[in-house]
This record gives sequence, C-alpha cells and structure tokens, in this order.
Amino acid sequence: MAAQVAILSGPGIGHLFPCSELARRLVRHHNLSVSLITQSLGPPSDTELSLISSIREEINVVSIPPPPPHSIPQNKNLIFLLLFLSAHNGPHLHTILNSLTANTSTPPLKALLVDMFCDEATLDITQELGVRHYMFFTSGCILLSFALHLTKLDETYDGEYTDILEPIRLPGYSQSFYGKDFPQPVVERKNEVYTSYLSLSKLYYKTRGILVNSTEELEPELINFMKEDERIPPVYPIGPLIRSCSRDRGSDATDDQCLRWLEEQPNRTVLYVSFGSGGTLTREQMKELAWGLELSKQRFLWVVKRPNDEADASYFGGEINVSSFNFLPNGFLDRTKGLGLVVFAWAPQLQMLGHAAIGGFLTHCGWNSILESISNGVPMIAWPLFAEQKMNAVMLEEDVKVAVRAKVDDTGLVRKEEIVRLIKCLMEDEQGRKMRDRVSLIGLKAAHSVEEGGSSFRSMKAVVSEWINL
Repeated sequence: MAAQVAILSGPGIGHLFPCSELARRLVRHHNLSVSLITQSLGPPSDTELSLISSIREEINVVSIPPPPPHSIPQNKNLIFLLLFLSAHNGPHLHTILNSLTANTSTPPLKALLVDMFCDEATLDITQELGVRHYMFFTSGCILLSFALHLTKLDETYDGEYTDILEPIRLPGYSQSFYGKDFPQPVVERKNEVYTSYLSLSKLYYKTRGILVNSTEELEPELINFMKEDERIPPVYPIGPLIRSCSRDRGSDATDDQCLRWLEEQPNRTVLYVSFGSGGTLTREQMKELAWGLELSKQRFLWVVKRPNDEADASYFGGEINVSSFNFLPNGFLDRTKGLGLVVFAWAPQLQMLGHAAIGGFLTHCGWNSILESISNGVPMIAWPLFAEQKMNAVMLEEDVKVAVRAKVDDTGLVRKEEIVRLIKCLMEDEQGRKMRDRVSLIGLKAAHSVEEGGSSFRSMKAVVSEWINL
C-alpha cells in the first residue's frame, strides 16, 4: 500500500454508511490504507456497531469517546450539535492523527477527509501535522452548491429567506428554489445556528479538495459548473456510495418477515414507506399517513417509528424501542391485513428497494435513501422533513423528474387526500410509469459510474493519485 488516508465520519448512521463505503473502496480498488475515525454524541446503535464490526478486517477503526452527557448542549438543532461535537473532539482528533503520522509500521498519512462538518481547529491540526485537508461531502451537490454560495446569498438578501417571494437561483443551476425550501438551519437568520452555518460554509473554500457523494449522471449541471469555477476547491464526484445488501442487516426476524411477505406480492405493486434513520412524524401526521395508505388500496410496506413532536429528534439514533402500534388509527392493522405490512423501526432497506415487488418509495429525501432508490430504479414520493431535504425534493421532482412531491397544508400537515393522490400518481398513473422508466435509466448509468472506467471511478482515481504523489 502506497499511502494512508484518514476519514473523520460525522455522527449518526447516515454519515457512517457513506464514510465506511468510501473507506472500503479506497482499500479494495485503490490499494490505500485507511483509518476511519468515528464520533458520536452517545453510545453507538446496534446498526453502527454491526457496521463497524463488518469492516474492521480491512479498515483501522478508531472511535472517539462521546462527550459526557452533562456537557452536551440542550439545543436540539442538528447543526448546533454537530458543530459542538466537532469543537469538543478537536483534542482527540489531534492525538489520533499524531499517532497515525508517527507510526512507522504503516504507510505515511497523506490526507484527512472530513465529513462535511469541520471547524477552523481541524484545519489547523492538519496544517500542523503536515497532512492535507480534504472534505468528504456525504450529501449531494445541491447542498454543496448552497453552502458554497451562502455568503453571497447573505449579502444579497435582507430579512428572512422565508419572506422572499421570488424564486432564488443557485449559480450554474437552471432550477430555482424558494426561501422556504432552504435547509432548516438557515431559514431563521437571527438564530445563532445560522451564524455558525455561515461561518462553516466559508471554511469550505480553505480545504484542498471536496469529494462529493454524487455522480455526473445525476447532477451534471452543478458538477460541471463547480469544476469550472476556479474560486471553488477541486470537486471530485465519487458516488453513488451505497452500502451493499450483505451489510444491510438488522434483526434477522424482521429481514425474514419483510422478504417473505414481499415474495407473495406481484412485481412493482408495493409502496415502501420509510423516513430513514432519523425521521419521525407527529401523532396527527402519523394518522393521516395511515388513513392515506388505507384509502389508496395499494399494497405497502411501512417502517413505523414512535410518533414524536419534533421530526428530527431521533437523528442520532435515539429511537425508543416501543413496538406497540397503539398510535395508529383503531383497527388499521386489521383492515389492512393482507394489503400491507407494518414493521417497527427498521427494515433492510437496500434489500427492500432491490426486490421486484417494490414499485415505489415514499421517502424523507435523505441523500442516502435517494441514492439507494435511484440505484435500484425505484421512483419516489418526496416527503421532506428537515435539513436539506426540501431542496433535494425540488431537485428530484423538477430537475431529475423521478419523484412527485407531497404538498403540505396551512397547518403543516400532509392530509390523507393528498397522500392518496400521491400514491395513485406514482403507482397507477402514466406519470408514475414515466418516472419509473427514467429512474431505471439513471440508475443504470449511476451504477456504471463507480465501476472501472466510469466517471466517478476516474474522479476517485484522480484524487488518489494526488495523495500518492505527495
């Protein structure tokens, strides 16, 4: 092995999946030695432990201990907590990198890849140790472009972004957004989180390069623009980085239950419903969704989580193991027996999306879920909850044209009538058939892009050559 790189993963399974997949590919396809540094706000989940265990033979995994519970801010905003964790773990990171650079029995450490959220201290540490600093952007180019141009947006507009009535364009992108579509942390500019995110976005210009979990086959317009903009550090699209089915494991009983049920369903007739590892709904919204599924009379497989008043409260894996479904409408399970399957908290998503019975995916538009759906040729109902998911939903519906977007009413709810409309559009109408044909084609192109000779493989090879030749 000619060189070693370290990857600093963000907390939560949604960040650990792409970081571990990047590490695995660097080892297997580019002959690098890789150390994966993990961090969290609390004890790792069973899924995280299982994933880490599965890669230890190939990858050196170093886990930074979580901060003491009493030191964690009560602020539940994701960006605020992530920036707190990054600052808190600085001394630990310095110790780990110092140890890796001093170890003469391993290849020399050439670069640190930081997962999206870094602070000035991380840049200082790499500079002190003579290690090149790169960013691994685990989301897509939509959010990356937004972050890179946030300073310009801040200078251009006064007041809250949500009050801006005209559409807003990102440089180099033909689709427009409204302020209400912007990532949750920035919609309130008077909030300290906005100030922190604005400062974070300025650091992106100080890194040596940005590896992004996307592909030219999915986001060609933005990728080409960012590659040509000399003000932006070199951008390397290296995706889609998605986990393999063999590592998409949870409870064997749940796996078997889901797969056995799907085997009994006709091809492309089942709507898979899941809001990801961190997404939850309020009790009222949960009931609207249940009624919508029932009234649609379409087959469904629904991964249900306990209702929560805050839709991003379980982002870091804080799901409480309550397997009773008493929060669903009375009689729902009996009335939909045979038509749908409801499982609690988790299902083997990649195996679900890859099954012939699945005809659509109702998703929160988290980036990992988007890539997994597209890679398996499954069209989507876009139901964003938090973070950059509203921007992702706009992109999926209006640009890529592989999804139909849920409309929220004046009370903030997606009503059962709207849910029925969405399901019938996706699963029965001509629009759904066209989306299915289109996503199948894009999925095939995206899969080829990470194979030898594909655009993402070449991009990865280019940055690896840069590290080896340092």
